[in-house]
Amino acid sequence: MRLTFAQRPRKDGKARKRPGRKPGARRGVPHTRRPKHSRWNPLHVTLRAVHGLPSFRQQLIYLAFLKSFRTTRREDFRIIEFSVQSNHVHLVVEAENNDALARGMKSFTVRANRLFNAASGRGRGQVWSGRYHRSDLKTPRQVRNALVYVLNNGRKHGVVSSTALVIDAGSSAPWFGGWTMPRVIREGPRPTERARTVLLERLWLKHGKIHPTEMPSARR
Repeated sequence: MRLTFAQRPRKDGKARKRPGRKPGARRGVPHTRRPKHSRWNPLHVTLRAVHGLPSFRQQLIYLAFLKSFRTTRREDFRIIEFSVQSNHVHLVVEAENNDALARGMKSFTVRANRLFNAASGRGRGQVWSGRYHRSDLKTPRQVRNALVYVLNNGRKHGVVSSTALVIDAGSSAPWFGGWTMPRVIREGPRPTERARTVLLERLWLKHGKIHPTEMPSARR
């Protein structure tokens, strides 16, 4: 039987290392068929950057993401809330169906990729690492938990103090109207669209508005 290169012994007698791509510290989203999406359910989506890019929260790069949110406009897909962290982005979105979700996410990711490269001076290159992670939100409690996770994600990563009564300026929190404490809404047009699903528009409020210092729980 003929041995493959990996099976052949080394001249020094040591075992060969296993060939192929080595597994990373974080597992990617498997390339399986996506579950069917219902238009009534908002979604929590996470996009991660490839290794070695400058922080998404640098001013020029963050402004590029803001432009991406403002200019991603489709009748069947809407970005409602967002959080930009150093190497990943959280979104709360609405979509009419699976195809609308796929097209909307492609529209956003391609646009954000191009604007990121321009803002960072890279010229060209891949920004996103693999597929996005998606969670369909089917109950008012799930929607509220997702809103806390996204809007207060800066506390989870230590960019916002866990106790200070401030909100993360690197998110849509300054435009969010569901805080327990009155806040001055940031001037200028909202960079995202308003919710149309009943769950995201109002039903989540049955579990109470969100306090600025509320810590996100672990995502499931």
